[in-house]
Amino acid sequence: MSSSLKATLNGWHLWGLAVGLVISGEYFGWSYGWDKAGTLGFLVTSILIAIMYTTFIFSFTELTTSIPHAGGPFAYARRAFGPRMAYVAGFATLIEFVFAPPAIAMAIGAYLNVQFSGVDPKLFAMGAYLIFVSLNIIGIRIAATFELFVTLLAVFELLVFMGVVSPGFSMSNFVANGWSGQNDFSMAAVPGIVAAIPFAIWFFLAIEGVAMAAEEAKDPKRTIPRAYIGGILTLVFLAMGVMVFAGGAGDWKALSNINDPLPQAMKMIVGENSGWLHMLVWIGLFGLVASFHGIIIGYSRQIFALSRAGYMPKFFGVVNDRFQTPHRAIIAGAVVGMVAILGDNFEFAGQTLTANLITMAVFGAIVMYIVSMMSLFALRKKEPGLERPFAAVAYPLFPTIALVMALICLVTMIYFNQQITLVFFGLMALGYVYFSLTQHHRDASADNKVVT
Repeated sequence: MSSSLKATLNGWHLWGLAVGLVISGEYFGWSYGWDKAGTLGFLVTSILIAIMYTTFIFSFTELTTSIPHAGGPFAYARRAFGPRMAYVAGFATLIEFVFAPPAIAMAIGAYLNVQFSGVDPKLFAMGAYLIFVSLNIIGIRIAATFELFVTLLAVFELLVFMGVVSPGFSMSNFVANGWSGQNDFSMAAVPGIVAAIPFAIWFFLAIEGVAMAAEEAKDPKRTIPRAYIGGILTLVFLAMGVMVFAGGAGDWKALSNINDPLPQAMKMIVGENSGWLHMLVWIGLFGLVASFHGIIIGYSRQIFALSRAGYMPKFFGVVNDRFQTPHRAIIAGAVVGMVAILGDNFEFAGQTLTANLITMAVFGAIVMYIVSMMSLFALRKKEPGLERPFAAVAYPLFPTIALVMALICLVTMIYFNQQITLVFFGLMALGYVYFSLTQHHRDASADNKVVT
């Protein structure tokens, strides 16, 4: 079997992947932030996180175009700092991309349960894994074309949602008790604003996954910057619009701590029997599917790249001869996700499983963002002559803003999620034991895409 990926993706495929990886975050997950901060408090959190992501993407694109490698952040850290920091970046990215899909799959189950209340949402979630793992194995171009199609439908549906609820929108609904349950801002609202950070990050989480398709992109130096910039602008607009319109539809407290806030918000305006509601449920599934399907692409390429480089068992670092996809890596991530779904009724650290999965994924993302920005600064000094088809915008200001805000996010998340912090860093420590015992695998690795 081969250990090389085939370049077949164009610019539209990559934009579809950039938006599709994330767009489920506009459909669910973010409303858990209302429970922490209220609507106005969470709006503040979301604006700050949007600034972090915008500056991050305008900086991260330099790394993606300079080092087009399926490992993404892992490859950048290896080139900048060596194998140990590469392990940290690779592990963090893996946690982000493996823990996010089961949360999305359970939201798919919740959306379908609106239509088929007699069917256990877990069955729908497990079925989603079976269908989209199979589609991913068949081929990246087919998978990416499907991703583009469902992403366009998902964007359209979010615009429809905003249009349908707008006649019933009331700013008084949105601002009522909007500061952590209070009508007026006070310092008592600040802890809630900070605690809501993981759920604001969920609005944008995984856009960086385009980096993991870089080896499969045609002309990555030109198409990836367009995909990233177009993607982040699209997502900021949709995130703010969906949140504001949903919050103004009625009692926003009824929409927090649930996996289907948009259908429930629309019910407040059009009632339970409206055709608009049924359309939202069915077409809205495409938003969840787009992210679910896209993140499968992301985690599989990360597992593949880590295995090919000797950071994970080499069993996962091969490509199927017929379909040219990393089939073993695709299946491995799915197994982890399906096991998580079976524990849906399990609560930990005072949160539902979905909220904990989101928080774990965000921990991975934030650690990866920090290492990536550090890698950007290090490579600017270490390799000033490296070809940079897209130079970081407003360097060093933008990457500094992204790095500082990511560090603040990490510190606050540790403070507000101490039990999950122990789980995250405990898993990282266990992985490091394997890393320490397998130097011979890295020495024998055929992955020479990046030289340190």
